[in-house]
Amino acid sequence: MTQAVVALDVGGTGIKCGLVSATGAVLHTERHPTGAERGGEQVVATILDLAESLAGKARADGATPVAVGVAVPGVVDEAAGRAVWAANVGFRDVPLRDLVSARLGLPAALGHDVRAGGLAEARLGAGRDHRHVLFVAIGTGIAAAHIVDGRGAAGAHGAAGELGHIVVRPGGARCGCGALGHLEAEASASGVSRRYATVAGAQATAAEVVARAAAGEALAAEVWRATVDALADGLVIAQTLYDVEAVVLGGGLAEAGDALLEPLRGAVRERLTFQPEPALVRAALGDEAGCIGAALLALDAAS
Repeated sequence: MTQAVVALDVGGTGIKCGLVSATGAVLHTERHPTGAERGGEQVVATILDLAESLAGKARADGATPVAVGVAVPGVVDEAAGRAVWAANVGFRDVPLRDLVSARLGLPAALGHDVRAGGLAEARLGAGRDHRHVLFVAIGTGIAAAHIVDGRGAAGAHGAAGELGHIVVRPGGARCGCGALGHLEAEASASGVSRRYATVAGAQATAAEVVARAAAGEALAAEVWRATVDALADGLVIAQTLYDVEAVVLGGGLAEAGDALLEPLRGAVRERLTFQPEPALVRAALGDEAGCIGAALLALDAAS
């Protein structure tokens, strides 16, 4: 009988969830609102209900649910299975792994959303041919996951990989954390929109800025060059620290494709001195990476 892992990737606004095979193949997907405005307890209730429903879906389809994997944002103590802190979903020291396991009667694993995505990309996606991979998610914010031999490093306190909070422009734009000049403030999708509004006096999404730059709009091109430069500075710092073979770019800004990758490769190359140049590639698994990674964590924990 087919085995299936129940997998959930919890975000601030939506939950991507489904069933994943033991080989990482996606068997079924669903999307549901997180409902974070209702508070952390209600988000936990939603997670438990969805996990139970998915296990039932697996059985109805003739599969046996064997484990549950959940990926969440914020600070995650993966060893203890606790969602320590996540502002956008209201988690404060929630024993989520044990709650899920008790509800479904299955082994469960809890992981960080970006590390889960990085794990999937490193094992099954764009980084699968490399032992040392840095996965960088560039969306509303910026975060990273360092994966070595298919294993992610969470850090001593579950907070490793906050690449968005390194200073690349001292005295620059104010980050959501309160500090100035962080990579996230300068080069995230929201940072692109903010900078464009400042210089052009008009609102535009990051995707619109990219399109306008490609069409020859001077102000959009200026904003995009500044974004690429800030990202290049951040990635060179990361390469100096991590010495990886490949940097895999995911998240909404990576949807720009070659409009990002080509100038970014050149800007990184110009900044390197003694550091080996990493391959710079676009993520391959799209927005299913978090679910697949959550399933892989669950399979690892159950083995």
